[in-house]
Amino acid sequence: MEDTQWNDILRAKGIIKPSAAEEVETKRCDQLAGEQKKNTKDDFDELLDDDDELALREYRIKRLQQIKAEAMKNTFGEVREITKQDYVDEVNKAGDGVYVILHVYKPELPLCKLINKYLNELAQKFPHTKFLKSIAALCIPNYPDSNLPSIFVYLNGELKKQFIGESTFGGLKLKIEG
Repeated sequence: MEDTQWNDILRAKGIIKPSAAEEVETKRCDQLAGEQKKNTKDDFDELLDDDDELALREYRIKRLQQIKAEAMKNTFGEVREITKQDYVDEVNKAGDGVYVILHVYKPELPLCKLINKYLNELAQKFPHTKFLKSIAALCIPNYPDSNLPSIFVYLNGELKKQFIGESTFGGLKLKIEG
């Protein structure tokens, strides 16, 4: 008997019964198709899980590297000497959220020596603050000695506070806490 689409429709409606051989063949095909579909889905899920895990691992590594780089970038821990040429890079381009403390001084003045000593200690205590110093004659031409020592506090390249002259610091009685 030749099989036709009409016979397939009649079998699907239950009007004619498939032969025993056809039933076995249909079950075997359905079983193989189901296994293949299941295997494909399991393989896909397994690949997806491996890809997700790999992607997360790569993201974690990149993020940790970014955090370490940021921490290293904003860690100073010392007082650095600058000149007029260094000013823009060191002060104005220090970075977002970075405080910069600039001490303008004259090496011969006792109060300037004392402030430099204190700034060295503070730089180690506050490593995320950038501490700089510059000899007045090298940083600001014709800066009056009466304005020394001077400390300028910057944030994001903008002057936030300034301390100018010996009287502002209270002379040699100045303590590190001050």
